[in-house]
Amino acid sequence: MKWEGKRGSENVDDQRGKGGGFRFPFPGRGQGGGFRFPGGGGQIPGGRQGGGSVIVVVIIFIVLMLLGVDPRVLLEGGAPQSGQTPREANRSPQPGQTQNTPTSAEADRMKKFISVVLAKTEDVWTAQFKGMGRQYQKPVLVLFDNYVQSGCGAGQSQMGPFYCPLDQRLYLDTSFYNDLATRFRAPGDFAQAYVIAHEVGHHVQTLLGTTEKVMRAKQRMGESEQNALQVRMELQADCLAGLWAHDAEKLESTLDDGDIEEALAAASAIGDDRIQKQAGGRVAPDSFTHGSSEQRVRWFRKGFQTGQIQACDTFQASSL
Repeated sequence: MKWEGKRGSENVDDQRGKGGGFRFPFPGRGQGGGFRFPGGGGQIPGGRQGGGSVIVVVIIFIVLMLLGVDPRVLLEGGAPQSGQTPREANRSPQPGQTQNTPTSAEADRMKKFISVVLAKTEDVWTAQFKGMGRQYQKPVLVLFDNYVQSGCGAGQSQMGPFYCPLDQRLYLDTSFYNDLATRFRAPGDFAQAYVIAHEVGHHVQTLLGTTEKVMRAKQRMGESEQNALQVRMELQADCLAGLWAHDAEKLESTLDDGDIEEALAAASAIGDDRIQKQAGGRVAPDSFTHGSSEQRVRWFRKGFQTGQIQACDTFQASSL
């Protein structure tokens, strides 16, 4: 991807290394869209959760605090050594692991790359909204490590990148890119750009009123119907990411050879069927919330080939 020397967005809020406090997730506070790790929780708090399990979690956390144990230690995957804070313990390699903390230069370069990609989404969607006689409201992209507070509740790295419609912000722990390249075998800078473009697609859905309509419709549905509707939501965000790639190349030559293949590989790697297989479970289409690998690839490609927002109407499509 041709990004070096290009304009970066000013709408990047870098909260890495700043902590940010902790609070319990609040079910029902909004519907986020995003990527998720196999077995890693899958949804930003605010999605559908069982009330009993939440009560149990709250009780456990209260007991931990009464015993003087910071609940974040359990959430972040490590026990502090003498003199360490929970955050420092989390950053220390655990037994059998090696530390893979990016250098300051690497972190700065990644932030610059992300800001350039975000700027390109701003250019594309500003032009698209102008064509619709509307004004595009630019979202803020929040960089964090380990955990973060969003308008939809507490977010963790294990959830993967996500978008919160209540505060209209994107949330990204860049460690996800390491997993994308290694665990999901989808490396490349344009694969990383696709992740951002997908989350921006959810922002576009919010601005167009799609998110609110979906949330209202879900209130009248059972779980399997909710999942099916969420799949259409996610596939539309994939299509909008493809549309972005089309327009970004049209506005300013952006793509290198192989870039689209990188995005398609990422879309395929994070299909529900692929993730369920990787987690060691059976493939259960009724539980899909993001779409199969084949569906995600198809809808990204449709957005890229057409460059038309009307072509991304997954809600009216008879077949996904």
